Amino acid sequence: MSQQPPVRSTGSPPPRPDASMSLLTNVMEHSLDDGYAEAAARREAEGGGLPRTLRAKLGLAAGLLLAAVIVTVGAAEARISAPVVAKEREELIDRIGAETSAADDLEQSVDTLRNEVEDRQRKALRTQGGDQGALVALLSGATEVQGQGVKLVVDDAKNTDQGGGGPRESSGFSDTGRVRDRDMQRVVNGLWESGAEAVAINGQRLTALSAIRAAGDAILVDNKPLVPPYTVLAVGNGKKLSIAFQDSADGQYLHALQENFGIRTSISTEDEVRLPAAPSLIVRTAEPKTSDAGKATGQGTADTGKGTS
Repeated sequence: MSQQPPVRSTGSPPPRPDASMSLLTNVMEHSLDDGYAEAAARREAEGGGLPRTLRAKLGLAAGLLLAAVIVTVGAAEARISAPVVAKEREELIDRIGAETSAADDLEQSVDTLRNEVEDRQRKALRTQGGDQGALVALLSGATEVQGQGVKLVVDDAKNTDQGGGGPRESSGFSDTGRVRDRDMQRVVNGLWESGAEAVAINGQRLTALSAIRAAGDAILVDNKPLVPPYTVLAVGNGKKLSIAFQDSADGQYLHALQENFGIRTSISTEDEVRLPAAPSLIVRTAEPKTSDAGKATGQGTADTGKGTS
């Protein structure tokens, strides 16, 4: 008896890979809601939404014509005004250039007059000082100075933040490693008291009328800003001046800044230092009050101790 070949049963079709995502499949296959589809079909059957009456068509045409007129007029005005604006811009640039040139000429004239005044002041100090003319010129800063002395360098602490904070208050230090104007004032005064004959900071000669102030974080010497490191040169007996300064109260103050705030300092004796003349001098004269004037006012010279300038 012959054997019948086995009958293979046709199984169910394999499941779709996206069978578990029926919701997403439905959204993808029917992205447009049925209501929207019906509305779109109805609108297409009615003529695609375009106006069908004559009045509507005329209104649409008028609107398009008005928009075209507005665009055209705007473009024409922009084209007409462009040369005018360009001409005004060129005139403004020319005026700026002319005013800048005039300001430069005035600044140059001021510098020339200032130099002339300074030269005359120095000559007056040299010639009107009598036998002590050289000493007067030296003490007033009217002449260059060179000789042995000391070099003191003061710098901010490493990794010091360059922003914020005013000068240190007299009651204590602010928690910062920056050098302040008060610090430089004490350093310079300490050098004077230790026997310095002339002092300069970063090439800026100091006189009896010099001022060390602060403007924000900057230190100003006679209204000129300085940047760290601050190199202080002082003319005098180098070894004695160095020892006297370090043993003074101001020298100890500087040492305290170094120990407590990391401010970097170094001092060395120099065989020769050269200091420039002061950039600007104010010549003043003082006259003692006479005894008659003192009696007339009821005040003696010893009471006031002030002269006239």
